[in-house]
Amino acid sequence: MKKIIISVIFFIMLGPVVYSEEYTVGIGDILEVSILQPDHITNSVTVTPGGEISVPFLGTVQVKGKTITEVQRTIQYRLAQGYLKYPVVTVSLIESRSRNYTISGEVNTPGNYQLQENTTVLKAIAVAGGFTRFGSKSRVKILRPRKDRPGYREIKVDLKAVIDGDAKADILIEPGDIIVVSEGFF
Repeated sequence: MKKIIISVIFFIMLGPVVYSEEYTVGIGDILEVSILQPDHITNSVTVTPGGEISVPFLGTVQVKGKTITEVQRTIQYRLAQGYLKYPVVTVSLIESRSRNYTISGEVNTPGNYQLQENTTVLKAIAVAGGFTRFGSKSRVKILRPRKDRPGYREIKVDLKAVIDGDAKADILIEPGDIIVVSEGFF
């Protein structure tokens, strides 16, 4: 009877496989790993530059590039391979530090910023303190890292149109984007 109950808990903890865009773990992210059964052990871990975390009973576990669900399943599977009988594990994201963007040029506070959900170019510029007095609203571009080869793809953004009410012209920022605000001509 005990095995059936634990199996049900195991299934409930893993849940159904959902094919949606789930968060991918990156270097610097802070995760909370909880081993709920047989003993309750919880610790917060930071993903190392090598893409690993340290887990009780296992040592290092490679997590970079995996989803939270994949990390959870990997730890649970490895613990069940001789370390613990019927382990129940949860993994959750505490803080995302691997998803950043850079803003440079004619903004009041250029630099690297953590990417929040649904951040657009206009929001990113607002977070950076807005335009300097020389910043041009019509000369803004995004340098987006190419996925298929080294280099960047240039995306021009007309924030003048966004400010005039065209919300479609305000592009969502992706991890690794560089926003460049150029000086306007007077």
